[in-house]
Amino acid sequence: MENRKGSIGYINKIIPFSNVDGEGNRMAIFLQGCNYNCLYCHNPETINRCVSCGKCVPECPVSAITMVDGQVEYDIDKCVNCDKCVAACDKNSSPKISKLTVAEILEKVEKVKLFISGITVSGGECSLQSDFLVELFTEVKKLGLTTFMDTNASTAICDNKELLAVTDKTMIDLKAFSSEENKMLTGIDNEMVIRNIKELGAMDKIYEIRTVVVPEVLDNKRTVDEGSKLIASINTEIQYKLIKYRPMGVRKELLNTSSPTTEYMKELEAIVNGNGIKNTLIV
Repeated sequence: MENRKGSIGYINKIIPFSNVDGEGNRMAIFLQGCNYNCLYCHNPETINRCVSCGKCVPECPVSAITMVDGQVEYDIDKCVNCDKCVAACDKNSSPKISKLTVAEILEKVEKVKLFISGITVSGGECSLQSDFLVELFTEVKKLGLTTFMDTNASTAICDNKELLAVTDKTMIDLKAFSSEENKMLTGIDNEMVIRNIKELGAMDKIYEIRTVVVPEVLDNKRTVDEGSKLIASINTEIQYKLIKYRPMGVRKELLNTSSPTTEYMKELEAIVNGNGIKNTLIV
């Protein structure tokens, strides 16, 4: 393969050290752009790319957001992370996006590589920038680090041989087992999600499956029951993470419900364990 380290990725943010984004201590890289519009999305500013409408520019108190030749420009060195610009955006986007080459990200990875076991690329939906991922993962693996994808699995990852060749594990959202319910929640059905879980599982490419438990909105018991049975049929060692819905950051005009009780989460955990899953986590 030719050296293509000049390729550009649209980056929302980078967390140098994370112990909740896969195995071990990892650098977490969040890409901008998502094909889902989840009712409970807690970071809707990652859904769309900035259209340079300029509404955010006057909100920045330190002039980190400016308009240059009709395009919004972001100066990360000036930014104080007050997020007034993000709050001003009405397009499910953010002006705080960095366009970084693979080489520029590798410089950041090199600085911390002795303290991490690998990188996890998330989103938004990271698979929408699959060419960039292939180039980034290829170079990161040369450093002796592992590569994880945190994905909604709605794209044909299982068919992308070039990407899978340099991806160690995936972390997949199983938002709903019913295709109709998944479409109600996200705008897209889950046929590709289920296919990815089956095929990536057969390749031993899944580290974790996650389900967000949302009372009064989703058929949580069906998803957890059918989902854990599917996981167990593939590999009972795959971690199944049950995540309590929390309202922080959620667009109240789309969804306004409460968090599940601890008792309800334990009831779901018992279903998972009863279906043979050996590694269940509630958060």
